[in-house]
Amino acid sequence: MKEFLVELTTTPPAGTDPAEVDRRRAAEAARARELATQGHLLRLWRPVGELRSIGVWRADNETELRDKVLGSLPLWPWMTAAITPLQPHPNDPAQDV
Repeated sequence: MKEFLVELTTTPPAGTDPAEVDRRRAAEAARARELATQGHLLRLWRPVGELRSIGVWRADNETELRDKVLGSLPLWPWMTAAITPLQPHPNDPAQDV
């Protein structure tokens, strides 16, 4: 599988019932755990003081990532995504491990 750096910003539509937002956020956490178990979600961070998420994700290609992996997230309809394909760097210290 290929790796991708993904920046996700979630914006619920104006007037959305807070209970629906809470329900989807709980379902999102469960789905993220499933995707991690399947090897699609490797790491996930939230910049301090921000509501966006930055993560390293895996999929066979960007179409699969967008349509099947990220598209399976309960909050996906409310998300914008910036996806950057990654490749190994020759100076990556992890390659020395």
